[in-house]
Amino acid sequence: MKKIIIVALCFLIGNIVFSQKMMTRGGEVRFEASMPAFEEIAGTNSNVSCILDESNGDFVALVLVKAFKFKSPLMEEHFNENYMESSKFPKSTFKGKISNFDAKKISSTKSSYDLEGDLTIHGVTKRIKTKIGLVLNGGKIIVSSLILVKPQDYNVEIPNLVKGKIAENAKVTMNFVLESN
Repeated sequence: MKKIIIVALCFLIGNIVFSQKMMTRGGEVRFEASMPAFEEIAGTNSNVSCILDESNGDFVALVLVKAFKFKSPLMEEHFNENYMESSKFPKSTFKGKISNFDAKKISSTKSSYDLEGDLTIHGVTKRIKTKIGLVLNGGKIIVSSLILVKPQDYNVEIPNLVKGKIAENAKVTMNFVLESN
């Protein structure tokens, strides 16, 4: 019995000491593809999961497509059924790495890093590179980033009837507050 308690205690302490992952399940991803003089095309998803490995800068985010909310229920329906086909492609992911990442250098002043990795949307994976901002606030890491996404690059078909009402590049912003797990 004593050995079991000692082994369990060592395992618990090892997990605490060597755990270097920061995460959230309540991150936010917002996309905006509006054109001037037309109806706003924007959706927000506040249930995004994200993990940052502080030991090496690995960065992963998972978005459930059906969780995007719009001003109009009809727009939400069109987004899920006609454009993103969320029953066929239920999630979008990003798996990448923050270049020259050093967790010890993150401070209360926003630092900008290069973020490179694979973005998967609508079943299509593309290599992307962007900037990511990191700020340390009360033991939490606040993350922000902007990615420009061309729907046609991810085989998202836009009908000719509405093509002029949707921006060629959708602005996808990510905002996360990461905590130790």
